[in-house]
Amino acid sequence: MITITEALDQIKQGSQEILLENELRTKLERGKPLRIKAGFDPTAPDLHLGHTVLLNKLRQFQKLGHTIFFLIGDFTGMIGDPSGKNVTRKPLSREAVLENARTYQEQIYKILDPDITQICFNSEWMNKMDAVGLIKLAAQHTVARMLERDDFHKRYKKGQAIAIHEFLYPLIQGYDSVELQADVELGGTDQKFNLLVGRELQKHFGQAPQVVLTMPILEGLDGVQKMSKSLGNYIGIDDAPNDMFGKLMSISDWLLWRYIDLLSFKSPADIVSLQKSVDEGANPRDIKIEFAEEIVERFHSRAAATRATQDFIARFKRGEMPEDIAEVTLTVENGTIAIANLLKNAGLTSSTSDAIRMIKQGAVKIDGERVDDRALKIPAMSTHVYQVGKRRFARVKVNE
Repeated sequence: MITITEALDQIKQGSQEILLENELRTKLERGKPLRIKAGFDPTAPDLHLGHTVLLNKLRQFQKLGHTIFFLIGDFTGMIGDPSGKNVTRKPLSREAVLENARTYQEQIYKILDPDITQICFNSEWMNKMDAVGLIKLAAQHTVARMLERDDFHKRYKKGQAIAIHEFLYPLIQGYDSVELQADVELGGTDQKFNLLVGRELQKHFGQAPQVVLTMPILEGLDGVQKMSKSLGNYIGIDDAPNDMFGKLMSISDWLLWRYIDLLSFKSPADIVSLQKSVDEGANPRDIKIEFAEEIVERFHSRAAATRATQDFIARFKRGEMPEDIAEVTLTVENGTIAIANLLKNAGLTSSTSDAIRMIKQGAVKIDGERVDDRALKIPAMSTHVYQVGKRRFARVKVNE
């Protein structure tokens, strides 16, 4: 059996911040399983590798003997988390939220132990709360305190709209901790304000305040923005093995180490050893292959990882993909760029008509997937590998 200090060291590894560490030690010293909460709004149908940074930490708590509450925010999902947003999020329909929640339940068991994971929905208590209860909850926080939150503060200073219902989001998230009597709540660094609201509400309701543990946010394939399906810079945990492998191989050498730090199960000593080998002349591509194999095996199988590796290497040997892919950055003004314009501006075709002709011939691929839609719009803040024919490649980053 491990000591409290050893357990703390495991919990701290890879974590961004623990508020407060001495409180966590006190809770651990009770010798009873802690109630660990993490909330996920089902605003998109799939989980991606960015989500797994937090899920892996939940699994670590499970292995230490604690109780995990995987909270699906089916109620808050209809509000839309404003964290990190510079505009009001469009609310999702009840039907869309429930469908996304269903796929979440299927996917989390690729990481969490299904026998000891408690899934709950915040609609269980929020649907029972009447208008009087919501008003009483809203009375626990001031507008001034809400405007201390970075994203709200920036929007207010710029004169950008903040809808009243957005102020309810952190309150309801905090109230979830009251209902679950959470000892610890996990979230990304962008969730810190919301997690701290949970502490304050628990104090108001006579509970011991939860410990807040924040995890780093994983950048997407572009290496800039938070991994997000809406930005097109994500790797889904349900992606096909070859797609997952290919996307991981497309990341920059700098981003490789960031991904290894946050996603690999290798020990810190092993990671340092890998970095040293590259400094001494090892090819980063070989490290990338080893890492891609680890991730594909985790979400599929050893056999699938081996096949993906063999297929990728065979493409190099056949000359289907160069070892060094040119990187191009394009800037757009209206949030998207037509695929034909992107191919032309990236130097992959001589003109937009040439691009359309190549699409018609089935000679254009994005991240290895053939493009058939000549009217396809590529969103800003995305990065993909584009291929025209057999030998023209570019990793194109689209900025606003």
